[in-house]
Amino acid sequence: MGGSSPCASCKLLRRRCAKDCIFAPYFPSDDPHKFAIVHKVFGASNVSKMLQELPVHQRADAVSSLVYEANARVRDPVYGCVGAISYLQNQVSQLQMQLALAQTEILCIHQMQQEPAAALPTQIDQQADHDKSFPVAPNNTSNNFDNISQYVDFESSSNVIQDPSLKRESLWT
Repeated sequence: MGGSSPCASCKLLRRRCAKDCIFAPYFPSDDPHKFAIVHKVFGASNVSKMLQELPVHQRADAVSSLVYEANARVRDPVYGCVGAISYLQNQVSQLQMQLALAQTEILCIHQMQQEPAAALPTQIDQQADHDKSFPVAPNNTSNNFDNISQYVDFESSSNVIQDPSLKRESLWT
């Protein structure tokens, strides 16, 4: 920056800021924290080498990336940016599953609305046969408790469904 005001890196490193200081365009003196965190994680020498190897038009993006990575590494010393990326990918995956579920529900609702209100006679007969095959009829709510109570033994310590038609077999013989 010349002689007037040293850049943030030269201030932190307590050196004179030369006119051709590689840090001056990217670490202004009004934002000393930006260089301090990059220096803490990567070191001034390493950052200087990285910037010198890059073309001038890519250096600003590189500094922006270094600052972001340094902040991430300070927040999460083990995973750094990878931890943040992994968290966000996980969140995207969960949101995609929620979206798929919502789309499926919408599709089901649309299909239910498009079905005719009256069922065909063959469907009614099949439903009646289906209801008879189960001990608990879904359409007969007043009888449900009576039907369930014959299969569940409430007095035993284990609430296991007891069906007299099922044979007991030992798993070990």
